[in-house]
Amino acid sequence: MQFEPCTPVYDACRIIRERVPEAQSGQASDYGLFLSDDDPRKGIWLESGRTLDYYMLRNGDVLEYKKKQRPQKIKMLDGAIKTIMVDDSKTVGELLVTICSRIGITNYEEYSLIQEVPEDKKEESMGTLKKDRTLLLRDERKMEKLKAKLHTDDELNWLDHSRTFREQGVEESETLLLRRKFFYSDQNVDSRDPVQLNLLYVQ
Repeated sequence: MQFEPCTPVYDACRIIRERVPEAQSGQASDYGLFLSDDDPRKGIWLESGRTLDYYMLRNGDVLEYKKKQRPQKIKMLDGAIKTIMVDDSKTVGELLVTICSRIGITNYEEYSLIQEVPEDKKEESMGTLKKDRTLLLRDERKMEKLKAKLHTDDELNWLDHSRTFREQGVEESETLLLRRKFFYSDQNVDSRDPVQLNLLYVQ
């Protein structure tokens, strides 16, 4: 389809819905324009208030008109897992408002999400060691065991609130862990709220 470079993304979506019968299913607000990349982390959703030329699109570039909603599994510290529909174009900070409200947590600004890194990937990221460093390696293993017992918050892979799931390589198949990250005051915990009390107790 042809568009004027100065066309706002919102209007471009409206034109697509009007002209393409297949694009008329579902709510218009659930869909958007996506500029894909070979690296899924670099693909971006076009903001509805921006114009097409803001994204420096060239003649013949391919945009996808697709659903922004995606399912995301969220695990609580008590082991419960909930699948929540989230907007792929929003940042983690914006999504926490949705996630916490669906779960029943009011003080969402104190919570954050952790991406659990598989053990084999953790070992890869530690770097390679030469064979003649076996003593050093043994000491490092001892330290790792001690650290595993302590399990400090510094080592947790907290997601960046200013970036989207996509930008941080979070796949739809992954399960993210919801934890309280900031402890401003215990006055924020409603003693009549069983959800908050249970999660805080488990943590």
